[in-house]
Amino acid sequence: MNTKRKDLVVRGRRRPVGPRALGAVCAVAAGALLAGCGSGAGKSVSGAPDSPEVASPAAATSSGGSPNASPGRNLTKGQRERKELFAKTKVDYAQVLTAAAGAVPHTKPVSTELKGGGAGHPVWETVMAAADGTAHTVRIDAVTGRAGKPVAAQQKAEDRKALAKRLRDATVTAPMAARTAMAKKKGDVAAIELESADHGKPVWKVDVVSTSDWKKTTFDVDAKENRILKEHTGQD
Repeated sequence: MNTKRKDLVVRGRRRPVGPRALGAVCAVAAGALLAGCGSGAGKSVSGAPDSPEVASPAAATSSGGSPNASPGRNLTKGQRERKELFAKTKVDYAQVLTAAAGAVPHTKPVSTELKGGGAGHPVWETVMAAADGTAHTVRIDAVTGRAGKPVAAQQKAEDRKALAKRLRDATVTAPMAARTAMAKKKGDVAAIELESADHGKPVWKVDVVSTSDWKKTTFDVDAKENRILKEHTGQD
């Protein structure tokens, strides 16, 4: 996501607590979810109230796992990388959030991002946080859906307090924000992150990758009113 953050500096830009930010501050590296955030069917993960029912991660396949359109030959490096990454991915964001809630009980999702992982093996790097803002990073295998061991973040007291406030203020859940973004842009979710906008209100940043041209569109979704505040489609 390309907006500036105020909390932490990562890759030359400031970001709040999230998978990329925690990578900079965590010593080793990481819930209430509303029903209906995914399209799977099966038994939901225990310990995750309001989690959607999803299929067994090993058998689940996201729409990105079987690209249904070819954008042509003139793809940029970023477009090629996204196409290859989603071709390998079998577990979508909704299933990942459910698995992460099961791995770190009594937490809410702060962010999740699809990454290449080691040797190009896709993983969802996910941050879950308790009501007091204490955060953990959980890496979810994007092929099998298995969750790794949660890793506690090294947080300053003020960062933890700020995160707790964002969680309290956000009445819109991550899955709700994702659905709002995908209603505007057909594709697959590549990342979701809860942030504070310039006006101080919480917003969900949602990256949607179009499977027709593999471009990424970032949506700012109001975390209180569940409406799109702005969107930007990158050219990379």
